[in-house]
Amino acid sequence: MFRRLIPLVAALAAILVAQPATARPPQRIISLSPAATESLFAIGAGNQVVAVDDQSDYPKKAPHTSLSGVTPNVEAIASYRPDLVVVQYDAGGVVEGLRKLSIRVLVQPSAQNLAAAYGEIAQLGNVTGHKRAAAALIGRMKRAIKRAIASAPRRRLSVYHELSPDFYSATSKTFIGGIYKLFGLRNIADAADSTGSGYPQLSAEYILSANPSLVVLADTRCCGQTVAAVAKRPGWNGVAAVRTGAVVAIDDSIASRWGPRIVQFVQAVAKALRKLGR
Repeated sequence: MFRRLIPLVAALAAILVAQPATARPPQRIISLSPAATESLFAIGAGNQVVAVDDQSDYPKKAPHTSLSGVTPNVEAIASYRPDLVVVQYDAGGVVEGLRKLSIRVLVQPSAQNLAAAYGEIAQLGNVTGHKRAAAALIGRMKRAIKRAIASAPRRRLSVYHELSPDFYSATSKTFIGGIYKLFGLRNIADAADSTGSGYPQLSAEYILSANPSLVVLADTRCCGQTVAAVAKRPGWNGVAAVRTGAVVAIDDSIASRWGPRIVQFVQAVAKALRKLGR
């Protein structure tokens, strides 16, 4: 869940143990970042991946293990004899621990916007020897996202993005919120983020009062939330999004990662907005 992510510092924008320009691309990659896992396979580097963490659930053919990116164990990681480890953050000093074992590490923190997401995909392409494939993927993503945004009517509507049934949400300053900004949507979580965390917990009363035009459920897999269940919540049958059928259920991982499946997230939002525009 987004609110549980360990805060990242700017110094971790990218940490890569240096390698000679002529070095052979890594052949035993471990990914402890679900977003990086998806990107590695999308650019054609899947055959070089020997292990992924316990949260990397896509693609299904990835070599899933019990390794953790949140509480990484250096010895367990090293047992796979990796020549590159991709992590999302330096949890528990894993970067220094792996460096001491002369294992190269690439830190790719949570992307704050699309440009950063594209940059991380390009970086993986450069490191793994799939530069052209990464560039081609980024090009396809940009074109698909541009088409999706252009297909949606430009109306001043409001959106509520649900991360969990206890009403945690994401504001406009997060990666998720940035997607909604592309459509010109007003995020109801913005005004409720008194601490500036980017992931405030709202209340049912606040949401009902805000009366969002669009509701996106990103807690379908983790918490079993459905469009039908939302309609049965006390008082929610009067919410604009429920009345017009603008409640979108999306796979949690698609809505929370900054890899290639960002496109599916954008397309889902565009589809809902087109329905509202009819």
